[in-house]
Amino acid sequence: MTFELRLLATPKAVPEVRHHLRALDFEVRLCVTELLTNVIDHVGEGTPVTIRVTGTSFGHTRIEVTDPDPRALPTLLSASETAESGRGLALVDVLARRWGVDQGADHKTLWCELATLGP
Repeated sequence: MTFELRLLATPKAVPEVRHHLRALDFEVRLCVTELLTNVIDHVGEGTPVTIRVTGTSFGHTRIEVTDPDPRALPTLLSASETAESGRGLALVDVLARRWGVDQGADHKTLWCELATLGP
């Protein structure tokens, strides 16, 4: 299984991406949309991104969201009960076996790996 989509990170793109991934597990769709929303919130609306969902040789699902800003690194926050945001990476952290960031000179890729391969 390999899925790749290039798009502009906008709020309208989030449900469209979920629709493209409708055959995959809920956890996959949730992680993809949280990583995409992270780009919208911290890099900027309209940022060009590439989303990749692939199966690994170990039977896991790898999700990657690449954007052109190597400086805006994601941070795992501890959101308060009343906070309206700040839980995206916390969700990814709970659902994923592991996650991280690969930095290049002109881009970064935020990735995570889930334990099972969907659908």
